[in-house]
Amino acid sequence: MTSRWRKAGLAVLAATVTFAGTYGVTRSASADVVAELNASQLVADMGAGWNLGNALEASNNGIPSETAWGNPVVTQALIDRVRASGFKTIRIPVSYLGNIGAGPNYTVNAAWLNRIKEVVDYAHGRGLYVLINMHGDGYKTVTGSWLICDAADQTTIKDKYQKVWQQVATKFQGYNDHLIFESMNENFDGQYGNPTQPCYSNINAYNQIFVDTVRRTGGTNASRWLLTPGWNTNIDHTVGSGFVLPTDQYRSSTIPANEQRIMISVHYYDPWDFAGQEDGTITQWGAGATNPAKKSTWGQEDFMDGQLKKMYDKFVTRGYPVFVGEYGSIDKTTYDSTNNRYRADYARTLVATAKKYGAATAYWDNGWNGQHGFGLFNRSSATVTQQGIIDAIMGAVGGTSPTTPPVTTPPATTPPATTPPATTPPATTPPATTPPAGNGACRVSSTVNAWNSGLTNSITVTNTGTTAVNGWSLVFTLAAGQSIVGGWNANYAPASGTVTASNVSYNGTLAPGASTGIGYQANHTGNAAAPTGFRLNGVACS
Repeated sequence: MTSRWRKAGLAVLAATVTFAGTYGVTRSASADVVAELNASQLVADMGAGWNLGNALEASNNGIPSETAWGNPVVTQALIDRVRASGFKTIRIPVSYLGNIGAGPNYTVNAAWLNRIKEVVDYAHGRGLYVLINMHGDGYKTVTGSWLICDAADQTTIKDKYQKVWQQVATKFQGYNDHLIFESMNENFDGQYGNPTQPCYSNINAYNQIFVDTVRRTGGTNASRWLLTPGWNTNIDHTVGSGFVLPTDQYRSSTIPANEQRIMISVHYYDPWDFAGQEDGTITQWGAGATNPAKKSTWGQEDFMDGQLKKMYDKFVTRGYPVFVGEYGSIDKTTYDSTNNRYRADYARTLVATAKKYGAATAYWDNGWNGQHGFGLFNRSSATVTQQGIIDAIMGAVGGTSPTTPPVTTPPATTPPATTPPATTPPATTPPATTPPAGNGACRVSSTVNAWNSGLTNSITVTNTGTTAVNGWSLVFTLAAGQSIVGGWNANYAPASGTVTASNVSYNGTLAPGASTGIGYQANHTGNAAAPTGFRLNGVACS
């Protein structure tokens, strides 16, 4: 599918654009040393992934511009929020288009390369995995596109492609293996159906040029993981005839002979009538669907399992990890108020199934919230908009805290992300160390992530009683010297001492056994202890 559908719902588009379609100062990556991981270790370490979609691949009249499709400029605060929500991998789609100069050098605009580096550093500097690709350059529907597999002058296209990737790879030569390059995006002839020749042969050639070019630039590029797609990132057309794995003859001799450094990229949006079709017909998915008329007749759990098993059988068993670089479903709550439940079910099942078959994943987020949007975050305010879907993803992948701590201390005047840190368990699942419900009517878990002048605290509140709670207030006492400066999923008052956190509109009802996740960011003067004395509607919590 094209990115036309995946950016569905973006309200602001330049009229001339045709639809197409990872705290503080960052550190240099060149000094980082990370262990080289084999395929299974890499997938496990990448954890849950997220796409910074419709940003660095956006364009206007053939010139890349990260605000051209209605999103704000990417900020460190947004990436910190994504990281704090539990994501360990960020895929950053990139277009080059009119920022490539004329031949024979095809020089990429220096300012654009520097901006790409700046956004990469937002995530890479936090210890996240980062993937960058060549995205819109291969779409016929994008003004200025040129990486077209059925165009006549393939000699010129391949020369341009090689020289652009040489510049990009050289720019990031010293970055550690948490940076992964992806050769291209959904490259095909624009006609849905079976692959055509010589178009598929050219796609295979692009992949080979990409691998050879990156490896020959040396440094960490000689050993880093490289991601290559088949025809339109389609599973059937990647496991079937036509796709040729690139050879890796120029890779570093330090890589064991029996290990690979090539990954395979696919995308997953099946069934499309649920995942992306912009109407109210199909709004439910999976075994939990309650209305058969709103559920697709195909593409349910068994189909998903079968598709990802194909990738396992074809590639994972041979040591090539699979990356589901895009998946997700659009917001149809204007047609069906229960839709977000099924969107969460879909994401949970996809991530769990991918994990079962040795694949990593990255949710497609186009930055748009509301009707037909894929957004999980409000990018302007760096806040969470779809906590339920995030919880589903983290529950499926097995959320863990990032392995690399913040490298700088945020000043007290610039609060870091105020979303629950990655150690936060899914809102519907108590932490593994939490004992079964006791005599009280509520249970609370509290996870503090602190630095020398501030902290975030993620709280999960569970109703362990036998009746629903309709409207709640959670009272607790902060440690001396702490003062709340911001929070999420609840209203907090006062800022210090004994604080009352009151529900907001969307989480006021807690059924028996149900949980909700809330939290806050606070300054402290040396005591980063968790709060004490939790009471839910006057009842002490265990």
